[in-house]
Amino acid sequence: MSRERERERPAAPSLGGAPQTDAGLEWREEVRGARPGDRAIRIARHRGFRTLGPGIIAPRRGVGESRTPVGRGIAALKRAIIGAPIPSADELSERVSVPRGLAIFASDNISSSAYATEEIMRVVILAGAAALTLTMPLTLAIVAVLVIVVISDRRVISAYPAGGGSYTVAHENLGPLAGLVAAAALLTDYVLTVAVSVSAGVAALTSAFPELFPWRVELALLVVVLMTLVNLRGIRESGRIFTLPTYVYVMSVLGLLAIGLARAVSGTLPPYVPPPEWLTAHAAEPLTLLLILRAFASGSVALTGVEAVSNGVPAFRPPEVRNAQLALVAMAVIFVTLFLGIGYLGGQLGLVPDPNEVQTVNSQLARALVGEGWFYYVLQFSTTLVLALAANTAYNGFPRLASILAQDRYLPRQFSFRGDRLAFSSGIGVLAVLAAALIWAYQGSVTGLIPLYTVGVFIAFTLNQSGLVRRWWRLRPPNWRLSLAVNATGAIATGAVALVIGVSKFALGAWMVLLLMPLLVGVMWGIHLHYRRMSQASQPETPLDPEAVHLRVVVPVANVELPARQALAYALAIAPPERVVAVHVTDDEASAQRFRQTWQERAFAAPLVIIESPFRSLTGPLLAYIDAVRETHPNDTLTVVFPEYVPGHWWEHLLHNQTALRLKASLLFRPGVVVSSIPYHARG
Repeated sequence: MSRERERERPAAPSLGGAPQTDAGLEWREEVRGARPGDRAIRIARHRGFRTLGPGIIAPRRGVGESRTPVGRGIAALKRAIIGAPIPSADELSERVSVPRGLAIFASDNISSSAYATEEIMRVVILAGAAALTLTMPLTLAIVAVLVIVVISDRRVISAYPAGGGSYTVAHENLGPLAGLVAAAALLTDYVLTVAVSVSAGVAALTSAFPELFPWRVELALLVVVLMTLVNLRGIRESGRIFTLPTYVYVMSVLGLLAIGLARAVSGTLPPYVPPPEWLTAHAAEPLTLLLILRAFASGSVALTGVEAVSNGVPAFRPPEVRNAQLALVAMAVIFVTLFLGIGYLGGQLGLVPDPNEVQTVNSQLARALVGEGWFYYVLQFSTTLVLALAANTAYNGFPRLASILAQDRYLPRQFSFRGDRLAFSSGIGVLAVLAAALIWAYQGSVTGLIPLYTVGVFIAFTLNQSGLVRRWWRLRPPNWRLSLAVNATGAIATGAVALVIGVSKFALGAWMVLLLMPLLVGVMWGIHLHYRRMSQASQPETPLDPEAVHLRVVVPVANVELPARQALAYALAIAPPERVVAVHVTDDEASAQRFRQTWQERAFAAPLVIIESPFRSLTGPLLAYIDAVRETHPNDTLTVVFPEYVPGHWWEHLLHNQTALRLKASLLFRPGVVVSSIPYHARG
């Protein structure tokens, strides 16, 4: 039976007196049968969208994807690199358990055990080899600060389960300026975390294979690229990749420490004799309080990454608070064990850091205790991986903090948007670029980067703890006195460390970070003022009352071909003929007369204005005419309708001058002018 179908737009139904909408995707079909009078009316809906509620729709999978060969190729390449898009509804399944969250958020802190002891040694040895005995006391002092910070951070997790860390705490309790200082400190520290961790990972690799040392910068940049791609695939997948190396590193170092402690107890530690040139390479300085403070500041890199857990609470599976606190405590226990063990055995053997940074202290420790067998290479490879992957802490913390700042309108809004894999793609990209620039500038030197490190993180710690002190005093919940005492102790301890680092490392590079932070605060405050001005705008450029909108339309035309006729028809559809004018700009009088004759022969409904341009300029005379029309008719809403030719192939763009694009860009800065494009897509 043959049937004819006619489409008719249905009237929108009403519910409870309020107008409802079908989103413009429903129509009535009149279905006719073979016999006269045999017909039916049915409501049809577009299959590309599904209805979620009154006036709420969602596209189905695949809707909106490019249909061109180039577009499909780019989409396929994107899926191959970062994976297929993940629906927002699957966000909960992207969250991580405690073991995987420990690998993701604690790898930075745990992996710093691979270089924190060495950084202490590199400073104290400036006073001679005998000063290396200070390594263990300084290690214990750093551990004490770490314990205070961890105890305080547990309360941050409880009080702020939505994440945000120091920025959120300082912003809410100490004011916007303190919050921005904390944010600037954390953002700076996250960038340095990537640069230092990746450089240290490459240093572990070149310790095992010295022939790779000349390529350390290129290797570090390659690691940054790979880390960026992995994180663009989403948090769950990055956690799956990073879990194994983290735990292999922990077990390998614990095994090495067990061997070393057993030999220390039995009195069978092997002799260690550093190359003589290593002892003479270090400049001799007197053992002063400032030198000891510098060593303490250098070793304080051990505390980097602690706050990443409190920043990333929403990434844990429910119950988020409990799981994040478990991960925080587990991180502290693991790190303290490794840090104390390496410091103790390094002191017992009398290890001396390599002044050329080819051989790390941990590599020397492993060579001395187990030789260069398979265990040594497992240890070095796992150290390389965990240090490189420790940058993942920053890859999770930086984009999340940037998204919170964007939601509070202190950073551009695109930082708050998630990519296809529910990752904050803009933040990940910016972090990668900045870290790569630092690695290149410092040629992958961990010792060169360390003076810039930790300044920001301890400033953030101090603001964090101070904010909580203010919170407990203001709210006074149960047991508030204990919480206030804990956080006050944390604020004093971290504030003292921040002061020590700032003073002792100021001339070595810390001044750059201390200068950069106020600049970042100024930029973020400027962005906030811009968004605030936008939200407070009260004077419209075009009328808000539809009845007050009186269109006056200008149609720039270069010829009378099909694209121009389309634009003119559209203009006449939205405004009466007396309010529509076609404008032709020319630099040749004879050409102008021929164009006018053609226009009259076609009998177009709109009048034609020809502008002669004596200096062969198109943009200037046209913009001047548009300004004149606005001044002549100030109560009308001026709309410029551009005919736009859209080539069918990429190479055809070279055959057209894209005048419409240039004119639209110019009109963008003309307030009160509405711009419309009527495209004509070439076929074939």
